[in-house]
Amino acid sequence: MSHFVLELGVEELPARFLASLERELNDRFAALFAENGLTYDSISVSTTPRRAVLQVRGLLEATPVREEVALGPSLKAAYDAEGNPTKAAQGFARGQGVDVADLFQQETPKGVYVAARKTVGGASASSIIAEAAPALIGSLPFPKRMHWGESRFLFARPLRWVLALMDKDVVSFKVADIESGRMTTGHRVHGKGPFEVCCACKYDAVLAEKCGVTVSGANRRKAVIEGGDELAKAVDGRVMWKDSLLDEVQGLSEHPVPVLGDFDPSFLELPSIVLLTSMETHQKSFGVESQDGKLLPHFLTVSNVSSLEPALVKKGWERVLRARLEDARFYWNTDMKASFEVWKEKLDHVIFLGPLGSMGDKCRRLSALCEWLAAQPGIAEGKVSAASAAVAGRCAKADLVSQMVGEFDTLQGIMGGIYGHKMGLDPVAADALAEQYLPAGPDTPVPATDLGAILSMADKADTLVGCFGLGNIPTGAADPFALRRCALGIARILIEKGWRLPVEEFFAKAQSLYADDIRWKLEKPEALAKLNDFFAGRVKNLFLTQGNDTLLVEAVMNAGSSDVWAASRRLAALAAEAAKPGFADNAQTFKRVTNILRKQGADATGAFRTELLAEEPEKALAAALTDMAAKFDALWAEDCFDELLALMDGIRPAVDAFFDGVMVMAEEPELRANRLDLLQALLSKMGRLADFSALQM
Repeated sequence: MSHFVLELGVEELPARFLASLERELNDRFAALFAENGLTYDSISVSTTPRRAVLQVRGLLEATPVREEVALGPSLKAAYDAEGNPTKAAQGFARGQGVDVADLFQQETPKGVYVAARKTVGGASASSIIAEAAPALIGSLPFPKRMHWGESRFLFARPLRWVLALMDKDVVSFKVADIESGRMTTGHRVHGKGPFEVCCACKYDAVLAEKCGVTVSGANRRKAVIEGGDELAKAVDGRVMWKDSLLDEVQGLSEHPVPVLGDFDPSFLELPSIVLLTSMETHQKSFGVESQDGKLLPHFLTVSNVSSLEPALVKKGWERVLRARLEDARFYWNTDMKASFEVWKEKLDHVIFLGPLGSMGDKCRRLSALCEWLAAQPGIAEGKVSAASAAVAGRCAKADLVSQMVGEFDTLQGIMGGIYGHKMGLDPVAADALAEQYLPAGPDTPVPATDLGAILSMADKADTLVGCFGLGNIPTGAADPFALRRCALGIARILIEKGWRLPVEEFFAKAQSLYADDIRWKLEKPEALAKLNDFFAGRVKNLFLTQGNDTLLVEAVMNAGSSDVWAASRRLAALAAEAAKPGFADNAQTFKRVTNILRKQGADATGAFRTELLAEEPEKALAAALTDMAAKFDALWAEDCFDELLALMDGIRPAVDAFFDGVMVMAEEPELRANRLDLLQALLSKMGRLADFSALQM
């Protein structure tokens, strides 16, 4: 078993490239080994800004040797009448690398053929890697690629060296005019090199001891956290770690050294979110808070060098951060001299989206739509006042023209909430402004406040309606206006808030608030129909990503998803019912009802006539249905979906007896129509829960 190491040395890679590079290298070499039957004990990939390292331990030295039998032409085609080999036999033997005399006869179901035995395998792992590596490396995908010098080779950044060792031997190949070898280069300060690596098993030691490089991202991350926590403890604080920033920071260094810096306490007069955003965005630094959660005048950053003058390094970081914080203070002071009235006026000169008018127009629509939502009986239980809703909608986008959001666009909405409280805006509306962009993705929370949720829904619906009217409908992976996220956000809010709202009415109301002079690319009814279908698709996708069975989701969605919360509860109840022993029989019975009505019951109304019930089984079913109907309506009014599905157990015997003892498609038209109406009356109840025909039992 062998140990293989591949190191690709490059100029500094962006941190955001590293994770995907690790995955691609791992997957491509694993596929190469699997394709050639090369087993191994472990495969790992590590990256730093200046290198990508693949290590394979316990690699099979050569492909397994085995004997194969290859069939050639038929015996009749292989030899002439005198028994001499024909050109077909000679060509087959030549292609298999054997002598014609070594061919033998092989019986097959189709007759007798000539065949050849040949030994395959035995190719060394080194030769396989050497042949495949140039193309494999050259095809690695990156968000952006470049070429340099006279070479037309494309890579994320210029490729400077390639180390490739199989135990003690170099795996020789050429990529981007660079010959692979056993030389590596270390940290630019702590071990520039180059250094020779005598064998693959010594690679880690050379990097750590001579190159001054921590090649493992996990180890760099650990060094940052442990060192940062120790430094923060010295000032009686704790680092405000942020995973996404940690990922970036560990990808910016090969030799991480945490540095604790200070800033003027006077900057603490700024909102902490402003200070943290400035630190994180511009300086890739972390805030430090006290044990009671208050921001301290310190920050934790990460250097890529162990300096002989750490105080000087610290001072340099502090000087740069101070300039950034001074900028933030200037933006804050400038904004505090303005007002929402001034900002609202400026929004009339900011385009929302092409023909859809200005941001001022959008805010006026949001104001009306928020008022409408707040008045709906299934929303927030009437706890949100119309006045607060109107203010929140009208001021929703005001902070977009503020100085602070102009510099830190990630603070949009958040700054609106902060400025709202500072400038005397309705406090409920100010809280809503800060939450209007939630949820920002599948892993972020929905707004905590009711008005925040209303404003978020209104904003997303306004964007959806406008984009669909312009024909900007997501296709494939293309979704430039994040409409899938908008639809998902509305669905999550309705479900997690427990709100009841027919989404078709909601979208129709949002569409009605657009000005009459907008030149739509799609007619309004067509745009709404497409939007409703799109939204139902996103709700279905949400249910599926939650781990629900596909057929159960289909059954619930086919029964209606306009009330998203109710659809989610029906799905949960159906999943619970499906786990019970008798569910398959119940579902099969109601699936039969659905299928009969789908084929024969186009005119069935559900208003059956008792005087036309001729057979005992249909009379019994009518009685059972009448008894169930009263219970069904009461339970439906209370959203008791578990109990509603349990009603199937009680009525199924009567339905089965009906099918066993009654000819539904009777020759008498009146009798046949009445029996179909009886089944329709049953389906009009149970079909509101799920489309049982979608289930395969």
